Amino acid sequence: MSWRAGFDRVRLCNLRELRAHRGRTATSLLVVAVAAALMVAVLAITGSVTGSAERLTESIAGDAALEVSGITDSGFAAELRAGVAATPGVGSAAAMVRTGVGPEHTLVLGADASMAAVRSDLQSVLGDGLGTLLSTPDAVIAGPGTGKQVGDRWKLGAATVTVTAVAADAGRRIAAGRFVVTTLPVAQQISNRPDRLDAILVTLAPGADRAAVQSALTDTVAGRAVVAEPAYRTAQAGGAITLLRTTTLLSASTALIVAGFLVYIAMSMAISQRRPQLSMLRAIGGTRRRLTRDLLGEAAIGGALAGALGAVAGVAIARSTIGALPPAIIASLEARTEFVLPWYAVPIGVLTAIVAAVAAAAIAARQIATVAPVEALSVSGGAPDRLPGRAIRIGIGSVGAVGAAASVALARADIGRAALLVVPLIFVAALAICFAAMPLIVRGAALIARIFGAPGVFGATSIERAPRRVWAIAMTVLTSVVAVLAVTGPQDDMIDAAEASFDDAADLDLYVGSTPPGVFPAGPILPLDLERQLARLPGVASTVGTQLAYATVDGTRVLLAAGAPGVPNDMYEAADPEIRRRVDRGDGILISRDISHARGLAAGDRVRLPTPTGTRSVEVLAVVPYFSVVSGAIVLGIDELRAWYRQPGSTVIGLHLDPGVDPTEAAAAVRATAPPDSYVYTGRESAEAATGALHQGVALSRAITWIVVGVAALALLNTLLLSVLDRRRELGLLRAMGASRRFVLSAVLAEAAGVGLAGGALGVGVGLAAQSLSAPALSNVVTIDVLYHFRPLVLLTAVAALGLTLLGAIPPAVRAARLNIVEAVAAD
Repeated sequence: MSWRAGFDRVRLCNLRELRAHRGRTATSLLVVAVAAALMVAVLAITGSVTGSAERLTESIAGDAALEVSGITDSGFAAELRAGVAATPGVGSAAAMVRTGVGPEHTLVLGADASMAAVRSDLQSVLGDGLGTLLSTPDAVIAGPGTGKQVGDRWKLGAATVTVTAVAADAGRRIAAGRFVVTTLPVAQQISNRPDRLDAILVTLAPGADRAAVQSALTDTVAGRAVVAEPAYRTAQAGGAITLLRTTTLLSASTALIVAGFLVYIAMSMAISQRRPQLSMLRAIGGTRRRLTRDLLGEAAIGGALAGALGAVAGVAIARSTIGALPPAIIASLEARTEFVLPWYAVPIGVLTAIVAAVAAAAIAARQIATVAPVEALSVSGGAPDRLPGRAIRIGIGSVGAVGAAASVALARADIGRAALLVVPLIFVAALAICFAAMPLIVRGAALIARIFGAPGVFGATSIERAPRRVWAIAMTVLTSVVAVLAVTGPQDDMIDAAEASFDDAADLDLYVGSTPPGVFPAGPILPLDLERQLARLPGVASTVGTQLAYATVDGTRVLLAAGAPGVPNDMYEAADPEIRRRVDRGDGILISRDISHARGLAAGDRVRLPTPTGTRSVEVLAVVPYFSVVSGAIVLGIDELRAWYRQPGSTVIGLHLDPGVDPTEAAAAVRATAPPDSYVYTGRESAEAATGALHQGVALSRAITWIVVGVAALALLNTLLLSVLDRRRELGLLRAMGASRRFVLSAVLAEAAGVGLAGGALGVGVGLAAQSLSAPALSNVVTIDVLYHFRPLVLLTAVAALGLTLLGAIPPAVRAARLNIVEAVAAD
């Protein structure tokens, strides 16, 4: 059978070669496995966020067809329930309170007997303990993840409750067991929101059409709530991590491109070394197509193995990382994030590994066309390493030039997150241009090698005789340097821009917030008289209260921020003074750039803004930059935010202290006055916490960068080692003619230094170009103005990457110096 013959050929020829060259095989597998691991890790992390939200939605909503939910976390008036229940086509309307409470964000679920109509995990938990809830006024059923026992008294939110039952282990599907279930009045007391609901779960009457009922319910709520399928909460969770998913997928994709390139280098060297075997197979009847197919089969097997290993590592990375997501992202999510491996993560990781390996091998396999059967008669069986044809170099160089021009256009285009493709595009374009410039690179590397004296002259001669190998080594070094500059440089630019916007937070001496520093203070509301009490404290010059809240606008979760004089608000301060005055008067709103992009809005447009008090038609006064980790932000007057969204008071209060007042003593007095569950911190702590969250968010991609550098160093070691083995007869003759071990060692190191420095210089140029093009691209992604800054420290980092890569030249040089002269001279 033809497939069996093909399998035997691959097993006896290709796989035997892989075993014979374990170093090269291990390096190729490692680089592909790293790329696959990063891809799986990114997909698993983002899938865990959306999967946790989906699991929570299913466990609460059950078989409900629709959900009426609050526009903000303040919910909507309970009186709306009667209208929902009376809407034609509605079978049942189960009212709920669902809100996170306390520093551990315990999910509080309040329901009544109407929940019996919705088949769900929540209904089961409620049914099992309903009797205990009705018999005790302040009773709650605690989830198994709370650590509470029956009889415990618990200060939860604005109330003290009694645990009368603990849910069974099945309750772990609800917020990983970190929840309490109670009656509606107790839940409203805990959240300090009397007569307010967060959701109404709707089942349909027999024969009712879902779309028709949803339309009727939309008319019933009249813009005071959101009507959607329960799964919309999962979509909102996905929107909250869009930035994280985009940036980490970009890093993983870049690593995948690097992996493909290094696999191409390894495959090219493998074909070069196998020329005697390939020519023999050609001489006995093997066709180029069959040999190419065998090589691709070899690459597919290696890619599958590397992908499987990478998938295991990626799952481990995701599991360890899921608990370290930036607080600003976690705070915008209702569900407690737990590790949920999506079904598609591992298959995609393995598939991308196979595709990368096969694609790289397919490009390298073009060399098989140059293998002639007559080479089998040659003693060495080899072929000289010549420059590619001029026409080929010009063609590939032209493609690279087009790619470079496209990357410039892409960086400047206002196309949102897609602009981040500029990084992998400029990298691929640089490789293509460098391929066209292969003669110049070889000449430059030889000139550098000659600087090292007589050993350098010998090394330069070796460089000039092997242009393809020299190009491969130089591009390996370029890859490691570009990986550092193209990732750390833009990230530093982004962090600088974000820090500049966060610095305004330090203008106030102290803050009292409902959330810790580093998390958007989007609720709950602080006591109404707290600002007045703080203003009377000794040493407090003035206070200013403001509010932030998450709201649903057109199915997307956005951040609402109040603009008011004296409140550090980047969006508010970015507007002209006259625009700010109009915001104060309630004439309109400010929107962030991502909302402008997503909805096609510009200054002067009018938008319909849903609020708990009805839909408001407002004017967009300006589109302003704002660093948003969710899906955008809106600034409106504080009076409008409090009245329209029925959220009186503030979520954060800033304090100016009198000159000479000790902030530590003032903070102690403020803590004594503020509620026990509030947070008191300095302005500097607020700015530093926000910056720390940024550094935490980019830590994964920076780790990716240095993994790529390490793999490039291994690839360089393998390439140089094979080069030494290929020239062992030549080096043996050199030793036989009287050359010392030191001379041979110096010659190989000079050769590596010449090629490495040439590749490193090119890498610095390409990396700085990628960084400069990334600045406008990042401006579109994070919706703030990111400016390019040249940093000498980044160059030092690039030099460190170059040095780490060149360390791979030491073992081959030592091996060359220690060659046995007799064995080396006798080598064919």
